Amino acid sequence: MATILSVSGSPSAASRTGRLLRHLDQRLIAQGHDVVPLDVRTVPAEALLGADFRHPAIVEATELFARADGIVVGTPVYKASYSGVLKALLDLLPQYALTGKTVLPLATGGSVAHVLAIDYALRPVLNSMGAAHIVQGWFTLDRDITAHEDGSLTIAPDAAEALGQVVDQFSTALGRTPYLAAAS
Repeated sequence: MATILSVSGSPSAASRTGRLLRHLDQRLIAQGHDVVPLDVRTVPAEALLGADFRHPAIVEATELFARADGIVVGTPVYKASYSGVLKALLDLLPQYALTGKTVLPLATGGSVAHVLAIDYALRPVLNSMGAAHIVQGWFTLDRDITAHEDGSLTIAPDAAEALGQVVDQFSTALGRTPYLAAAS
């Protein structure tokens, strides 16, 4: 069983990105992985913006990255890049915090114009942090994710199928064979 850190880089508590990650976490758990969620928005702003490497929340986040076998990084796309709150956290991690890790980058956004943000903005940072393997990421349009008041989530069928495939590829890269081919 691999330990996966599932990082939501959304600054919003009502984020589609965060809800999507928590939904995908369930697929990974069903495949036998131990998933640890981390919502960067819960890290105190004074620690992130003040670059306080010794703040207990930053120390804890650094330890979570160190213990994980794999990392799922999800972010909304703002102005053709990943979120500032995610950038602030990544900047506070050790330079090679992702050494030996398998990473799955995911992004959400309102327009297909942002689809390359994973490859041109996020992937280079993950690579520079020493990720051993960055699997194919996926961009999901906001309109394909419907968050309901009861906490449930509906994903458009084509997007759900594509997300299932990239999550299964990530799981396989971690050394587990997915067995939920029809799950979404």
